[in-house]
Amino acid sequence: MTGVRHLWIARHAEATADQSGLSAAGERQAALLGERLSGVPLATISHSPLPRAVRTAAIVSAHLPGVPVQVAEELDDRFPTDEPAASAAMITRFTGPSVAETHELVITHAFQVAWFLRDALETPESRWRDVIPANTGLTVIRYFPGGRTRVIVFNDLSHLPGQLRWTGSPPELRL
Repeated sequence: MTGVRHLWIARHAEATADQSGLSAAGERQAALLGERLSGVPLATISHSPLPRAVRTAAIVSAHLPGVPVQVAEELDDRFPTDEPAASAAMITRFTGPSVAETHELVITHAFQVAWFLRDALETPESRWRDVIPANTGLTVIRYFPGGRTRVIVFNDLSHLPGQLRWTGSPPELRL
């Protein structure tokens, strides 16, 4: 028997200028994301190996006691079209069949969030660059047995106050 896989995907929180960690705003974004997810029955948290995602995952996981945290090498910050095999492995790892209903959190980068969304919507590969999620923007995709997929939400920022929204987006979109 197989179950529904709920993939909760978040872009990392706002990084410092040198990308070595999180800004003060990013630290707050990550904490608020953790609070938001505290009622979700997450089975695991997977994150990119890059420092901004590692730190985001550490802060989020503090609000989710007992949920295992693991590095996922395939969630690095490469353009998905630069290494098609790595992108295919990422999609397969996180979207394949589940033996029971599961909820997983993936903390990654804008490119990978866009690639998951593009794949779920079955849009042409050329369209993934048109998607720009904000820092800690939450995307939820459900993968049903038999291959049906449904995007539940994209780039939800309801856990953030106005001054923390839209970081990581083009300046003209920042409110």
